[in-house]
Amino acid sequence: MSAVEAKLAALGLTLPAVVPPLAAYQPAVRSGAYVYTSGQLPMVDGKLPVTGKVGAEVTAEEAKELARTCALNALAAVKSVTGDLDRIARVVKVVGFVASAADFTGQPGVVNGASELLGEVLGDKGVHARSAVGVAVLPLDAPVEVEIQVELIP
Repeated sequence: MSAVEAKLAALGLTLPAVVPPLAAYQPAVRSGAYVYTSGQLPMVDGKLPVTGKVGAEVTAEEAKELARTCALNALAAVKSVTGDLDRIARVVKVVGFVASAADFTGQPGVVNGASELLGEVLGDKGVHARSAVGVAVLPLDAPVEVEIQVELIP
């Protein structure tokens, strides 16, 4: 077990299987020293635990937890192309999309779910640049989608 996966276990988390693509893309690709993930939905056992807009059908607190799940799924996608999460030198960028009710403005707090998980699991290597974007709708009516970019240790 890698040190990163041991840290996940200490947090009571298990790295899930990679979420299969919903269309014509790969969950993650490697280019040189970087791995880019596709947008990861908060899928658990092949389905979304909740759907709808944040600030309407989904609370900001629920969405923050869903963003954690997205980040966990992103780590699984990274492992699928690296074989070992201990190869992560640092998380470079996180982009979070939040399907938002028209008056919802708490996107940064929602995406903190992903950022905080990466920090808990990776420590200083999890500190990253980030965007938190409100959108009208996401695939499958998901409330949140997160993608990450990581740099690998050579």
